[in-house]
Amino acid sequence: MQIRFAWKRIQKSSSFRLHAASPRYPVCPALRLPYIFPSNQQHSSRSSNLNHYRSVHTDMSPSELVKNPVAPEPEDPWAYLEDVTGEKQLDWVKQRNAVSTELMASLPNFAQLQDRILKILDSKDKIPAVAKHATSKNEWYYNLWKDATNPRGLWRRTTLDEYRKEAPNWEIVLNLDQLGRDEGENWVWAGAHFLEPANERALVYLSRGGADANVLREFDVIRKRFITPEEDGFTLPEAKSRVYWRPGGDSLFVGTVFPGEESTSLTDSGYPRVIKLWRRGTPLSSAETVYAGEQGDVSVAAYSDLEPGYERDFVQRGVTFWTNETYYRDQNGTLVKLAKPDDAEVNAHRQYILFELRSDWTIGGATHQAGSLLVTNFDAFIAYSLAVTSNDPSAASHLPHFEPLFTPTPRKSLAGFSPTRNHVVVNELDNVRNRVYVLTPPTAATSTWHRRELTGFPAFTTVSCSPVDPEHDDTVFLTVAGYLTPSSLYLTTVADHAAVPERLKRTPGFFDTTGLEVSQYETKSDDGTIVPYFQVSRTGLKLDGTNRTLLYGYGGFEIAMVPGYQATTGSAWLERGGVYVVANIRGGGEFGPTWHQAALKANRHLAYEDFVAVAKDLARRGVTCPQYLGCMGGSNGGLLVGNMYTTYAQNFGAVVCQVPLLDMRKFNKLLAGASWMAEYGNPDTEDWSFIQSFSPYHLTESLPTHPPILFYTSTRDDRVHPGHARKMVARILNERNVPEG
Repeated sequence: MQIRFAWKRIQKSSSFRLHAASPRYPVCPALRLPYIFPSNQQHSSRSSNLNHYRSVHTDMSPSELVKNPVAPEPEDPWAYLEDVTGEKQLDWVKQRNAVSTELMASLPNFAQLQDRILKILDSKDKIPAVAKHATSKNEWYYNLWKDATNPRGLWRRTTLDEYRKEAPNWEIVLNLDQLGRDEGENWVWAGAHFLEPANERALVYLSRGGADANVLREFDVIRKRFITPEEDGFTLPEAKSRVYWRPGGDSLFVGTVFPGEESTSLTDSGYPRVIKLWRRGTPLSSAETVYAGEQGDVSVAAYSDLEPGYERDFVQRGVTFWTNETYYRDQNGTLVKLAKPDDAEVNAHRQYILFELRSDWTIGGATHQAGSLLVTNFDAFIAYSLAVTSNDPSAASHLPHFEPLFTPTPRKSLAGFSPTRNHVVVNELDNVRNRVYVLTPPTAATSTWHRRELTGFPAFTTVSCSPVDPEHDDTVFLTVAGYLTPSSLYLTTVADHAAVPERLKRTPGFFDTTGLEVSQYETKSDDGTIVPYFQVSRTGLKLDGTNRTLLYGYGGFEIAMVPGYQATTGSAWLERGGVYVVANIRGGGEFGPTWHQAALKANRHLAYEDFVAVAKDLARRGVTCPQYLGCMGGSNGGLLVGNMYTTYAQNFGAVVCQVPLLDMRKFNKLLAGASWMAEYGNPDTEDWSFIQSFSPYHLTESLPTHPPILFYTSTRDDRVHPGHARKMVARILNERNVPEG
């Protein structure tokens, strides 16, 4: 079993990838706040807020920027909108929604476009992603399927031979829509964790309305029913729990809100602080504490490797979003801290342990660069770590050999890696383009890992790789998609050099790509840094500055913006003549951890300057001009475009701000915000002296330019608080003297 310890890696890894759900319209007004402000655009060379921004970001060092003590937090007249589900607050949301809905519905062809997008989102022609969980009798491939008939989803399974067919025969395991009707709940599927290697039981996670908090229930996949507490089945009430099977299935590692410990179970970020071992048939209150972190930590979790012959336990303390302490837990329950850099991420697979570095690591006389991937023998590294933690003077003699499986360059980074039974598949980004390699361990005849490239993928596509059954074989799924290339799913084995990938599924084209092309450009940011960007447009585009262009960006949390098939963008924008641009700005993961770290905290402005540099380059090249250029971003990208609205408004003709962070004075007190202080800083300290310069909520006064802006957020989002968007709307309405009613 492949164990990847860094909990935040659900955002990047092939094993635990977090996908943002597409908003589905029409929606309940109480759940989403779309609000459009019309334009009073007056282009000027520089806004007053930009002058303020520049005055903060001078040539001073970060230490000089934070000398002044933080000022008391001023009274916020719109703080009442932070009550997510209050009746008054939801009435306010409904009023705002009504205004925006009326405006959008009045646009030409709105109904036709809405109908087309809904049909795309509800299409049954999507690729059903599957995961293999074999029992002693069947090699099942499981899938969660949603469509117009089953909006909450069908958890179902089939065999590989059936899956190969155009219309496979699926066996329904659990009907989420029916379960919701039976229980009077708005259940949303949040995942399942199988008990390996038998794969006859699973821990099923159910979320009310799509929130991060979920209910946990044990499920029998053979009998296709839940196992009740009366039958000694494991169940947990709604919480942001972290739960993992232990070998044999008679106990779990549990992090949740424990009875009688409600005030101390979670960290300030709202995730588990305490991990306990819970035995079947006993009350949760009797669970034994395994590890307790600090209140200011992000999260604590414990995991088990369930693969026969490699059963082992681990504990991880997430100190910040980017640093952790990882421990090996031996059979006696003793914890051995892994002797690694705190910002290195760890992956254990069979006899190996792999390290993904976020800073340089000098060990054994060699310095390995930030962004490298290293491998060594698991048992040897545990012995070395035990010697280090016990202050053994001979610890250096236990040091194993580390083999670099990937070493970065200034324009090449690690996109991900996937161990199979006998190989490691390494996925690289070379100037934001994927290259996939198969690495084979040394044999008796070789001394180093052998490396070969998988080729034949279309240009400007993203290739992702995931092992099918890494405990037993070397088969992998390859997913290939691009801006103009519908997603295709392939099956192949990396053990055979001559193997030709078998295409299992392909998404049909949802929009007409005739006459469209993808190109890549570069521009210089204010400090001379080269910033790449992708452009999707008509072949032979007329460069007269009048093309309506949508610029998308994110620039945070080391997440790379790579090509992908976007059916709704293609049908609603590209087909109608629009130009779509994606900026690969600092703060993201396009060029590894150094690219990300360049825009942390006091250097956040560099991400924004990169984004504006792309906007200006589009104008310089004649693609568009500010009047015809819109920008869009969500979550951290919502913070990005929020700053475009308040500080760089003269560069844009419209803004779409999705589920954004905007009040950076209070972000760490709203839902999961405390976990992001390693990215932005702590506004309750001197860090506020630089954070205030990129807090859109505090930069709205006397804006000389106002491009039209659309905000939308969700009541059920328990990561990014909907109060950010609500309060921003209220503040702008007040400054424009628009009555709240």
